[in-house]
Formats: sequence, structure tokens, C-alpha cells
Amino acid sequence: MSLINGLPAHVLLVHVVVVLIPLTAVALAVAALWPRAARRLGPLLPLLALVALASVPLTTQAGEWLERHVDDDALVRRHTELGDGLLPWALGLFVLAVLVWWAAKRASAESEQGGGTRRLALLGRIAVGVLSLAVAAGAVVDVYRIGDSGAKAAWHDAYSKTATGAEGH
Repeated sequence: MSLINGLPAHVLLVHVVVVLIPLTAVALAVAALWPRAARRLGPLLPLLALVALASVPLTTQAGEWLERHVDDDALVRRHTELGDGLLPWALGLFVLAVLVWWAAKRASAESEQGGGTRRLALLGRIAVGVLSLAVAAGAVVDVYRIGDSGAKAAWHDAYSKTATGAEGH
């Protein structure tokens, strides 16, 4: 995908990533730490994580197309390098979202049957919770760093630091 309605697809698709990755990260962290939230979210959590995951390579590919159509610039290269690192974070969010969803579904079924080893389940929930928090934080920080570098690449010479005389409009 290269253009959407005459605009570079990357500048439009990036908004999907900027919204869905942090939203997925927050939903994952809440679901991993609060089993009731995981049960209420149900399959919506892994579905959200799947859409977020799919948006990353689409946006990256569109960005690579755009990179070939702008002047060679160190800031653009830095943005591209950072952007290439988001896919593992998005994959981690997806895998953990599936795991949290599955664990919540399993715990719900076990509580109805009255079985299960509570201590082992608690240790597993703690481990998944800590890992989910770490991956969620890493993904959000990475999105921020990528977005910051992209903004700098796009805007570093694109405006005047002094007013252009259009004041009062």
C-alpha cells in the first residue's frame, strides 16, 4: 500500500498504530492484573491485539515506500530503524493477550467445577501479570520513541520559528 486518496498511506496508517498499540497495552495490563476485567473483555482482548499486530507491518511497509520517495535524511533513517523494532512488541502483546484470555476462560470454567490448584494458578497469574506489564510498557515507550522520531523527521525544517505575518487571522 503506497497512497490513500493521494496521500502517502504511512501518514494515515500510523494513526491506527498510535491508537491501537497503547490501547491494547492498557487493556492487556488491566486484564492481566484484574481477572474480572479479563473475563469481561473476553475474546475482544486478543482480537484487539490481533488488529494492532496486523497494523504494524502494514504501516511499516507504507513507511518504507514513503522513505524511498523523500530526500535522504538522517532523521528519516533513524525513524525507520526505530519503526522496524515495533513488530516484536506488538507480537508480544498479541501472545500475552491470547494467554490472558485463555487463562481467564480456563479459570472461569474451573471455578464452576470447583477444582484447580489455587496456589499454582496464582503464581501463574502473577508471572503473566508482570510479563504483561513489562511488554505493555515496552510497547508504549517504543511507540512514543518512534512517533517522536517521525515527528522530528517530518517537521524539522517544515516551519518557521518566527511568525510569518499571518497573525490576526
